[in-house]
Amino acid sequence: MISKKQKTNEIMDIQNFIDYKKKLETEDETFKKLMFIYSVAIKQLETQIDIVKDEFKIFYQYDLIDHVNTRIKSAESIIEKMNKRNLSLTYESMIENINDIAGIRIICNLKKDIFSIRDLIKKFSDIKIIKEKDYITNPKKSGYSSYHLIVQVPVILLQKNIYVKVEIQIRTTAMDFWANLEHKTRYKAEEPISDKEEKEWIKCAKMIHKLDQKMMFLS
Repeated sequence: MISKKQKTNEIMDIQNFIDYKKKLETEDETFKKLMFIYSVAIKQLETQIDIVKDEFKIFYQYDLIDHVNTRIKSAESIIEKMNKRNLSLTYESMIENINDIAGIRIICNLKKDIFSIRDLIKKFSDIKIIKEKDYITNPKKSGYSSYHLIVQVPVILLQKNIYVKVEIQIRTTAMDFWANLEHKTRYKAEEPISDKEEKEWIKCAKMIHKLDQKMMFLS
């Protein structure tokens, strides 16, 4: 894992065509250029993960990875997150503080495979691990389970080779099913969920955990 001193995002090593002190404006050229750079980082990491997926299937006849989803955080979500954290709305602040602008989610079938995938990602020689959060061993109070990694991915541009932050989430298909429905209910509903509903979601999460445990023994 890289030191705190090394955490400075190297996007800001690019000179001349991006003004980092400028106020964040989602329609201007600086924002579009930055989103392009984040999208390139995702493509490069997704390619590496797809190779691992295919290698396991062809060489070991094992489906280690079921599928992979990627996304770039919307401009509205970026600004909303920065406002919640009372961050200044500049590109410099966005790059330094928002780690999940580029996101990749790896879905596997069995719980034990989550840690195998994590270990394989750590062996990628060209990425740097910034942060890890194990919500598999220690789920959130809500019941949410997933393994999170913040990594820096090398992006090769004509001007300079730079490292770009990408969030990786690794979870089982059952965990993903729960998380997607819970997110829609909690964040898309017009009113907050009740205490009773909260308890039901936690119960369902525990059922998902038991299901994942049983599936490991059956496989």
